[in-house]
Amino acid sequence: MSLKSFGRVEALYKKNPNSFVLITIFFITLALFSVSLPGKFFTASNFSSIAFQLPELGILTIAMAITMLSGGINLSIIATANFAGIIMATIMKNQIFVERLSGVNLVMLAIVIGLSTSALIGFINGIIVSYIGVSPMLATLGTMTLLNGISILTTKGYVISGLPDEMIVIGNSSILGIPIPFIIFIIIAFVINFWLRKTPSGLSNYLVGSNENAANYSGINTKKVLLKTYTISGLLSGIAAVIMISRFNSARAGYAESYLLVTVLASVFGGFNPNGGSGKILNLIFSLFILQMVASGLNLLGLSSHLAGALWGTILIVVMLLQNTRERKS
Repeated sequence: MSLKSFGRVEALYKKNPNSFVLITIFFITLALFSVSLPGKFFTASNFSSIAFQLPELGILTIAMAITMLSGGINLSIIATANFAGIIMATIMKNQIFVERLSGVNLVMLAIVIGLSTSALIGFINGIIVSYIGVSPMLATLGTMTLLNGISILTTKGYVISGLPDEMIVIGNSSILGIPIPFIIFIIIAFVINFWLRKTPSGLSNYLVGSNENAANYSGINTKKVLLKTYTISGLLSGIAAVIMISRFNSARAGYAESYLLVTVLASVFGGFNPNGGSGKILNLIFSLFILQMVASGLNLLGLSSHLAGALWGTILIVVMLLQNTRERKS
């Protein structure tokens, strides 16, 4: 590499260190698994599989990341998604709804009610956190426990399966070879990125996360900012539920429970500070792809899926240590 090229790389690193590191890790991971698994990893079918698996985790991670950006956390995203999914599946499968609403598109009605419910749960979280002043961790932990209890109580732990074909097509079909769930994820990522970087409401999220008191004194209504953030987080959980139940052709209380910690990992790995105030959606997308590629690569190598979990935990610890070291130096 010439001195001129090295200088460009160094300038890129100084301008966006998180982006530079993530892009480097992305290509190293891609190269390592491509060499280790010739003809298996770097294939259209494998990347299509990744594109089908990533969206629900990706949308849930964005739901987690925007609350972390504001200096909080939302531990109820999985419980919200499962609860919304159960509501949608119940409406589509309940004979009473089928008979009484024969002229209505039941799938669309179920989705609208499910998304409205998830947004309402997020709104309630926002009220508890911003106006009542309960710690985000305790507030959303309480919501998670409540929703899990209601979900298990209403379903008795059983699976609601056999959804209409119109619903199943959302999570299992493609447009021009691109999975519909992945298209939904990219649209969501673009919209949330625009909201965070280009609107006063989104930019206020960064300020609130950096210093809530300073943001308050500067004229920002921090309570409204937090309320909107948690409402959007709830809505995103509902969108993830649509993809989840349509892909699995079923809904139940315990789906995707392991995703909760992964959403925190992906957010921190993607540069979202757990203390709030910093993070980019583009970096988050790279972190999600890296984690999904690692899981896919280990699976193709025939290694235990638990190894991926252990590796993800190691990544989280290393990232946190590096972040703390960087903060101390600055």
